[in-house]
Amino acid sequence: MLICVTNRQVCQDDYLNRISQLAKGKPHAIMLREKDLSLTEYECLAGRVKEICDLYDVPLIINQNIPTAAKLKLKNIHLSMSDLRQYKSEISDFVFGASVHSVAEAKEAQALGASYLIAGHIFSTDCKKGVPPRGLSFLEEVCTSVTIPVFAIGGISKDKVQDITKTGAKGISIMSESMTCTNPVNLTNEFRI
Repeated sequence: MLICVTNRQVCQDDYLNRISQLAKGKPHAIMLREKDLSLTEYECLAGRVKEICDLYDVPLIINQNIPTAAKLKLKNIHLSMSDLRQYKSEISDFVFGASVHSVAEAKEAQALGASYLIAGHIFSTDCKKGVPPRGLSFLEEVCTSVTIPVFAIGGISKDKVQDITKTGAKGISIMSESMTCTNPVNLTNEFRI
């Protein structure tokens, strides 16, 4: 399973065309990250991305932005652990996942009702310059500590998929590769677990 995470800042072509190409490839979901946008800008962009995802029948996951998910009647949201703790009572109508950076957070997120986890960062990545990666042993520990699906994130390239598969991860989340690869339609096949 593949979650394509967006980032306009690293997208090397027309952003909405890139989203369309990703959706055409049928990933498990597309997550609209874009943390730098105001609420109004995010809502506007989410509406446009939703249209593309609906066209290709690909779930759209709203990152952190509960009001936007509610306004657009989207059921999938993704939260940091701090937001999951803070807004747990407000998200009971959503299917939600959480980003985790430790086994304790993985267990806590599952106990709070998360449907899936994104664990990372696994390998070195420009998105986390200077922060040491947690590695495959961390990913395996997270996978064995919970019963919900775990997606790996961080510095993942095609040549690392087999290693990730061996940890018990059910999927992969990719951001830079989603936004920069030469054949976005084929990503789902290239990153298949």
